[in-house]
Amino acid sequence: MLSRYNPRIKYIRRLAIRRFRDREKRFVAEGVRFVEEALASSWPVEALVYCGKIGESRRGEELLKKADSMNIAVIEVDETLFDELAGTETPQGVLAVVRQGAAVLEDLAAAPAPALLVVVDGVQDPGNLGTIVRSADAAGAGGVILLKGTTDIYNPKACRATMGSIFHLPVLQGLTAAEVLPFLAGRSIATIAGDPRGAKPVAAADLTRPCALIVGSESGGINAALLDMVDDKVRIPMPGRAESLNVAVAVSIMLYEALRQRDIC
Repeated sequence: MLSRYNPRIKYIRRLAIRRFRDREKRFVAEGVRFVEEALASSWPVEALVYCGKIGESRRGEELLKKADSMNIAVIEVDETLFDELAGTETPQGVLAVVRQGAAVLEDLAAAPAPALLVVVDGVQDPGNLGTIVRSADAAGAGGVILLKGTTDIYNPKACRATMGSIFHLPVLQGLTAAEVLPFLAGRSIATIAGDPRGAKPVAAADLTRPCALIVGSESGGINAALLDMVDDKVRIPMPGRAESLNVAVAVSIMLYEALRQRDIC
């Protein structure tokens, strides 16, 4: 078993820091289901760390065997050290070091037509961001673009909230509106912003055309300069007394309105 002073263990611990993740282009996938999704994906898994309890279940045993058969470094640590490495309150006893995705804007052009993309501007809550990616995956979106100022998709909480969807569709981050909007316009992809002050309800917008659904931060919404440049602004009707919707809920409503209009659901 490796100790907490082992260089590899120190490396994994440092992956909790965004600056280090950004430099190394690696992140930690934690939990049985998340590690299973990582192993089943095309993303390179570089190491698997576990403590004894994971091998007590058939599912855990199969996971360890699969990693070994893929020539992935399998590292055992004691339960106390694993709990220190884990980002959850009740760790399941397994995590993996995974290389970050390398998708670029041009990859989104390969999405099935008509395009359906999500653009996120400034969302700060990792759980909300992960749920947005999960909803985009469920709706069959071609990708998610995270503009600068949005929280890190490789934040452990954001990763877990995707429930493995991060491995299923391109997620690009760190881009600016000046990079994204010309790309979309050049491919005739309409930009549809979710805005409580939007001129029309989302059901009245044409979402059958290729489109990118844009949402903003929980507190401030979409940046005003970006909002001025979009093709359409839509609102979600709220006849009740709630002041606003959770941003991940709003994205899901917009995505499934697009599917409804396209006769997919």
